[in-house]
Amino acid sequence: MTRDALTATTPARTGALCVVCGTWTTVPVELGYVERASGPGVTLWGCPAELTTASPAPMPGEVQEGV
Repeated sequence: MTRDALTATTPARTGALCVVCGTWTTVPVELGYVERASGPGVTLWGCPAELTTASPAPMPGEVQEGV
C-alpha cells in the first residue's frame, strides 16, 4: 500500500434517497417521475426492498399531452 492510497480523497457518494422509507440506497430503483411546469421533472427513487410496496407512477414518456 502506498501513502497516496491512504491519504487520497474518497470518491463521491453514489446512490439516492428512497422516497418510501427515507433511507440511503446505493442501488436505487426508479419508482416514478413527476413533471413540473417551472423546470425539469423529478425522478422518484426507491430501494429494491420497497419496489413491491410502492404504488406505481408514470415514467417519462408514458404520459402524452393532448391524448
